Amino acid sequence: MSPLDGFLAASLLWAGALILDIAGRPRSAQRCLLAGVLLATWATAASLPGGTATRTIDWIGTWPIDWRADPAALWLMLPAWLPAGFAVALGGRSGRRGFAAGAALALLGALGVVGLQNGPGFLIAWECMGFGGAMMLLSEHETPESGRNTLFMLALLETGAVALLFGILLLGPSWRFAAYGQGWADLGSTMGFVLALLWIAGCGAKLGLLPFYEWYPGAYGSGSGASGALFSGILLNAAYFVLGRALIGWLGQPPWLADLGIVLLAIGIVTAVLTGLYAFQQDDWLRLLAFSSAENAGIAVAALGAALIFRGFGHDTLAAMAWIVGLIQLMGHSLAKGTLFFTADAAHRLTGSDEIRPDALFRSAPWTLGLGALFAVMSLAALPPTIGFVSEWYLFQTLFHDFVIAGAGARIALALAGAGLALTAAIGLATMVKLAGVGLLGLPALKTDPNPPETRRPLPWIIRLAILLNGLAVPIFAVSLIGWLPLMGEAANSIIGGKSIPLVHGWLLIPLSTHFAFISPAELVLAWPLLALIPLALLYTGTRAFKIRRTPLWCGGDESAAHAGATTAFAFSNALRVFYSFIYRPRNAVRRTFGEQPYFLKQLDFDYSHAPIFGPLLFQPATTGVRFLAGRLRFLQNGKMSAYLAYIGFVLLVAFALVLFWPGS
Repeated sequence: MSPLDGFLAASLLWAGALILDIAGRPRSAQRCLLAGVLLATWATAASLPGGTATRTIDWIGTWPIDWRADPAALWLMLPAWLPAGFAVALGGRSGRRGFAAGAALALLGALGVVGLQNGPGFLIAWECMGFGGAMMLLSEHETPESGRNTLFMLALLETGAVALLFGILLLGPSWRFAAYGQGWADLGSTMGFVLALLWIAGCGAKLGLLPFYEWYPGAYGSGSGASGALFSGILLNAAYFVLGRALIGWLGQPPWLADLGIVLLAIGIVTAVLTGLYAFQQDDWLRLLAFSSAENAGIAVAALGAALIFRGFGHDTLAAMAWIVGLIQLMGHSLAKGTLFFTADAAHRLTGSDEIRPDALFRSAPWTLGLGALFAVMSLAALPPTIGFVSEWYLFQTLFHDFVIAGAGARIALALAGAGLALTAAIGLATMVKLAGVGLLGLPALKTDPNPPETRRPLPWIIRLAILLNGLAVPIFAVSLIGWLPLMGEAANSIIGGKSIPLVHGWLLIPLSTHFAFISPAELVLAWPLLALIPLALLYTGTRAFKIRRTPLWCGGDESAAHAGATTAFAFSNALRVFYSFIYRPRNAVRRTFGEQPYFLKQLDFDYSHAPIFGPLLFQPATTGVRFLAGRLRFLQNGKMSAYLAYIGFVLLVAFALVLFWPGS
């Protein structure tokens, strides 16, 4: 069986899973889902590094369907299949009908988005991704809040879909992707730039670029770790590929390409900084990881913006490096974020809550919650030797090549982007320290833990395996890059015309030349165990010479409050909350309940929240406007058949007029 047959078989299995789940057989649907993911994983690996030829399916009606997997799409999907497989195997927290159907619809949509070669098919697949994600979320929690969060997500995704619809219509009457490059060139400068902004807005709705990132925390928080792993893996990577294909594969090299790159670079960096700041303040596992996903998407989009800048000034090799760096960023993010989403599910099973709190979770499963989650946290904190460190190091080296740019504006933009990326990395490090230090390693606040580790139910083996394997894949991916990167040159063929990109020199990773900079994760992994012998020897000799003394925390001399004085997630992030109060605009609410006598306090409730940036300024006015128009147009739904026939007749007249008088018809 050829790889193309494998993708076709996977899509048929997912379609079967959709039908089985709707028919009330979720277990069978889950098996079909998993089998489809395994087939898609094999087909992806078998298609690399050069991609697959176009496959035409002509037995579905009279209109043939062309499907092809681009090498960049294959690389983005390859590591994301691992967390996707465990996500469909877990099946969400509720175990109810709807999750398998939603996952199947989302995966079918992702496969169509990266492979279909025509505009209408792409739009249908794009919609399937969004509605499949909504089905997964609604199957998890049937609450009014979950419904509002899902509706808000769909509203913003549909805004992006409308932008993509106009973008495809502007590209001309031919809906095949092969004609889109010429169609874009024929539009001229002004409309061509507007079209590029439409594609950025359309894909940005799924990538979580500002202002669209505000649907992330509510939607992710309404789901589970399984749905979060799919959202932040397969679906996020597919949206990034679409944006790159449009701006690199179809746009060409117009005179304003560098200006567009500056705009995209600014959007990506500002998104990364804002979402990183909001991630640091979250006290909920899923909401923190949601903002972190938008942060990493912003970093990848910044790399794409840098690629456009370099390409606009004729430096195609640097543009190719920036494009590949964006791919590596999201490839590693899929593995690390999938690991932490499964860790969030484990924390929920152990504590019954998604709150990040000191609860000694590490003691419940040291090898999975310890080793697997540790590598994921290190990667998202950009610590060596993980893939997150490698991708951000490469991006810094790419931005540091700003000296080759002739334009002062572009050089300043790249320098400022480097500063923004450094700020993002620092905030990301603090966020991951908070997540691991408080959420995994923190001791309970009370001496008498109501749920001590020895009395908790053991974690299912599938969650343990998911955390361990995905976590171990993070450093393995980084160490093995010396073998992967030379093969990834095919992913940049649309930029450099098939030339090789020197990103590897022996065991070293280099940004085009060994004379500029280099690192080696493989050598670090070999050297660190030897270097660790020194502190281990000092620790051994020190413990023999000096007796270790353990004392409780100092809490004003009150020994009974020692455990209560431990750092919480809220307290850990308070300093940054105060410093960036102009962004957070924090709102505090204190409610006091008194007993029978007004002088004796019975209960004190403290509530804290952040004011969203774009909600009051953009989304709420838009909602008010839509409701106002709906109220004014209610007379159209009058229940009279004659009125409805008149509406249909008017639409037909407009359609006939367009056919008769449209230019070129």
